[in-house]
Amino acid sequence: MSVPAFSDISKSANDLLSKDFYHLSAGTIEVKSNTPNNVAFKVTGKNSHDKATSGALEGKYSDKSLGKSTSTSTSTGRRLRKVSKQAPKLFGSMGPITVFPHTNSHGLDCSVFFDKQINLLFKLLMVYHGAGLTLTQTWNTANALDTKIELADSLAKGLKAETIFQFLPANNNTGAKLNLTFKQSAFHGRAFFDLLKGPTANVDAVIGHEGFLAGASAGYDVQKAAVTGYSAAVGYVAPQYSAAVTATDNLSVFAASYYHKVNSQVEASAKAVWNSKSGNTVGLEVASKYRLDPVSFAKAKINDRGVAAVAYNVLLRPGVTVGIGASFDTQKIDQATHKVGASFTFES
Repeated sequence: MSVPAFSDISKSANDLLSKDFYHLSAGTIEVKSNTPNNVAFKVTGKNSHDKATSGALEGKYSDKSLGKSTSTSTSTGRRLRKVSKQAPKLFGSMGPITVFPHTNSHGLDCSVFFDKQINLLFKLLMVYHGAGLTLTQTWNTANALDTKIELADSLAKGLKAETIFQFLPANNNTGAKLNLTFKQSAFHGRAFFDLLKGPTANVDAVIGHEGFLAGASAGYDVQKAAVTGYSAAVGYVAPQYSAAVTATDNLSVFAASYYHKVNSQVEASAKAVWNSKSGNTVGLEVASKYRLDPVSFAKAKINDRGVAAVAYNVLLRPGVTVGIGASFDTQKIDQATHKVGASFTFES
């Protein structure tokens, strides 16, 4: 069994406790589409209970053909010409990032910076044979444009590099991040660098042996020359169950979680959280999932404050999924604290 990332040590329990509970939004819609030339589009929209609407459009290109190419200069040239022709059609030659010339707080011309960096990175990434290149652009209703370039298993086996550029035309804010992930059979390490803010770095690592896991994370601010936070976790993962204990927020918030796959139909999970800074109260939450048939399932959970939630998910037909859910405050039944939500997902 592979070693998870630090944030995923208690993933099984957290997913059962938080995912597929549709009451969190009044309405959610998601449309996914894939094209024959390795391009995936996704449109998401969400309406909150406060009547606020948000959405995002994502285009993702994966150059799967690189893994079958040879390292000759001729084949490399063909790959460069192929992608140089496809990328402008898919992502507009990165145009939205460079059409707003501006200067950031450090006096740098960010339009030139992004233009040079993105084009240089794009060309450098494409010369690697056998590389898993993924290019993603996302534009949301907050008018933020994110461009992510991923390269996997090229510099070294198990190493994935990501560069993320963000641009907000409304206020000329920019962002640039570099993420590195290195994964082996008994080790999973990550490093996240914010290049323009701070700069700052966050690193974490997990080691594993025969199901036992131990990991730690830390943040560092270069300008302040100080550690900004640290966390630790231990856990055990087996095919049918897992358990984990995490200490976050400078080892002040402790959480213990447990997940059990009882059989092919029933899953159960529980989580207890104690914040040492806020007193002796321990928060408790339990959840269960029951698969009714191959195309539908139901979930339920309740916490120590008496808030209960239920959800139902069904695959109506291939590519069409509907989910409905509700939450109820059992201690305030006569008050308007209850929530209802629905989700619709379309795939092609």
